[in-house]
Amino acid sequence: MLEIAPSILSADFANLGDNIKIVERTGVKYLHIDVMDGKFVPSISFGMPIISSIRNITGMIFDVHLMIQEPERYIAEFAKCGADIITVHAEACVHLDRVITQIKDCGCKAAVALNPATPLQTIEYVLDKLDMVLIMSVNPGFGGQKYIPYATDKIKTLKSMVTARKLSTLIEVDGGVNASNVQEIAEAGVDIAVMGSAVFQGSIEENLEKIYNIMK
Repeated sequence: MLEIAPSILSADFANLGDNIKIVERTGVKYLHIDVMDGKFVPSISFGMPIISSIRNITGMIFDVHLMIQEPERYIAEFAKCGADIITVHAEACVHLDRVITQIKDCGCKAAVALNPATPLQTIEYVLDKLDMVLIMSVNPGFGGQKYIPYATDKIKTLKSMVTARKLSTLIEVDGGVNASNVQEIAEAGVDIAVMGSAVFQGSIEENLEKIYNIMK
């Protein structure tokens, strides 16, 4: 069944701990944490201190998405503060293979994100080393954007690549995912769907219940 990874970028930061505990109580396994540096993407979000503080209140899998330039400079620090999965952007890495190895050497699962216009061929030679591939279905940097339709075809092609190689690499999608398109996305081959406002806007429990009812 499709897993949901709520993005705390859309949470109520005045009540972040409570929001996370509500999500965890519903049975969600993953928590998506967007780190932005104001350079690779226009926005600035948060960093290691926030991750360390929320690591103390939950046992959820921390899916840390680094939307930053030169991510190799910070891999060890993000691993130390509680990341379970570290995702770097192919577009931000000069030596992508080296960064993937660095993530694994720190004891974390390694994932690579691809912006909407970045071709899958970019990861063709490292796919066997990856625990997960994140397909961006919006241009990264801001929440609340609409899902880019051609991302679905990209997901299907990636799923075919993973299946053909008999890999266990997970496929994640991030951007504009909500109750109206989650079924289609799941059928395309996604394993984990990142959701921000679709989870945190309004009642968290009711939103997640609606999403899981659609997936039944």
